[in-house]
Amino acid sequence: MRSLFLFATLLAASGTVLAETTIQDFDRCLTAALDKRPGQIVKVEYKIEDKRHVYEFDIRGRDGFNWDVECLKNTGDIVEIEREVAYANDPEFKAKVKLSENEAREIALAKFPGEIVEVEYELESDGRVSYEFDIDTNNDGEIKIEIDATTGEVVEINSEIWQIGLE
Repeated sequence: MRSLFLFATLLAASGTVLAETTIQDFDRCLTAALDKRPGQIVKVEYKIEDKRHVYEFDIRGRDGFNWDVECLKNTGDIVEIEREVAYANDPEFKAKVKLSENEAREIALAKFPGEIVEVEYELESDGRVSYEFDIDTNNDGEIKIEIDATTGEVVEINSEIWQIGLE
């Protein structure tokens, strides 16, 4: 029932056509995400990453942490789990950072000129740390680019189709 309500809310609130999204795909991914990280969904994004259609659920976990859980739309497989921290000076994040946020911003904006509208500080499941920037490119919509906070390497680029929930 919770997935039907959330899905109906997405359909009603989104100005974007959701023709490729079905309740079955969404429900399968929602269930899989909450099985991995129980808690409250605060945001859902639908994006294209490496030609794959992915739901990303931002979950305020029962464990007190904030999680990003990515699920493949077509299979329901969880492909990535990251823990978000609120600030770049979080002790776990700061301990591994070698690249300042400004340096990472320069790398991101060199790839995709535009306006950075959101920054996330992430602890990856493999122990790496990264900056994730949402960039409004005006021409290409919103692009998400993840920069490794230790090496400066571009780790991931994807195109956001729609989003609903807290920024």
